[in-house]
Amino acid sequence: MERSLTLNGVTVPRILSFVSGLGMIVASVMTIDHYFAANFPETIFEGSFCDINAFFNCDSSAFSEISQIGGVPLGFFGVVVGSLVLLGTLFPSPRFERSNKSISLLNVIGVLTLLSYSVFVLGSLCLLCSGFYLFSIISFLLFWKYGIDGGAQGFFGKWARPSILHLLTFAVVTLVGAFGFAHFHEAKADAQTGGVQARIIEQYFSLPDVGPPSILSETWAIRSTEEFSEAPVQIVEYADLLCPDCKRLADQIGQLAEEFPGKMNVVFQPFPLEALCNDVVEKDLHPEACNIHYLAAHDPGKFKEIYDHVWGNWPPPRGAERVEWIQQLGEQFGVSAGMTDPATQGRVQELIQTGKEYEKTAEEFSYGIRSTPTMIINGRMVIGTLPYDQLRAIIEEIIARAEGGSRFIEAWEG
Repeated sequence: MERSLTLNGVTVPRILSFVSGLGMIVASVMTIDHYFAANFPETIFEGSFCDINAFFNCDSSAFSEISQIGGVPLGFFGVVVGSLVLLGTLFPSPRFERSNKSISLLNVIGVLTLLSYSVFVLGSLCLLCSGFYLFSIISFLLFWKYGIDGGAQGFFGKWARPSILHLLTFAVVTLVGAFGFAHFHEAKADAQTGGVQARIIEQYFSLPDVGPPSILSETWAIRSTEEFSEAPVQIVEYADLLCPDCKRLADQIGQLAEEFPGKMNVVFQPFPLEALCNDVVEKDLHPEACNIHYLAAHDPGKFKEIYDHVWGNWPPPRGAERVEWIQQLGEQFGVSAGMTDPATQGRVQELIQTGKEYEKTAEEFSYGIRSTPTMIINGRMVIGTLPYDQLRAIIEEIIARAEGGSRFIEAWEG
């Protein structure tokens, strides 16, 4: 019997190949859905379902520069590869299997490259992407162990013998699909500056006015006036210096401050996601988060330097290297005493507790502030991040109303 993954009847390897192809399709479709939901939300209330902690974080991948090529999400190419593997098990032929075997090699190289980039450059791992990685590796191993080679010798003889006709057909179908996705991506982007943006502003002003916390931190990310309430835009940012989404928000706030100079006050309200100092957190989602916030809060005059340094050198180390990094951070800015100073620790924990002042926003959570980032923008709570254009639209409308006007004909305040 000739060596083959798909040509020897219904075998266990062939069934596993079918499952791996189906798994790639499902994982890819979910990553595409998450990509558009994260980058082009149509409501202020949308949030990510797979941001478990700083490392296992889908949004970091969705917002990264390599999440799409020319407006085509990478997940689309995953759907193509998975479909080829699945169809190859349903309609087997020597040419189809040889072509899929060659593609599986290219795919696994791409997977290992993306995995390395995600872990070592982004400092995070997307669970949905990981599903595709897993099924891709399984598919490659199946082709490696059982894939057709026709007695060919050498690496290229075994792996580089695709059918040119099949490859051309696959390429045409892929290009047509990519063209459609690129236009869909463009349409979604255009919608963000039209009706979607107006809807986001309407939803923001429909949120209840919960007010600022009873105690404001002495650490400010942006300061335009002496008193917090004197600026047109007043943001209390419940955040964690080890949170990747907080890094994205910090970048957005910096850009907003440049666009609207003298209009914004942003207070950084520490909310480390570590149970050691935050009893709202059941697990230590961000180890050493308490210590880095003790350092950052120890001398408010040095906070902005520390804040900019952390975000400017993202991502932070992990494990034992993180402990050493935080110690070096304390020495660099002369705030090492913050990790052992009872007054500093007490103040940080007092600020954390202000999160309990807000009513819970969902039945499964006990408190209103339970994740980072959470913003109180002029008294209204926004959980998570928004695309920059949407956040900018909210800020611009707040400023316009403070100055006696509105960017929109209709005012939605009820």
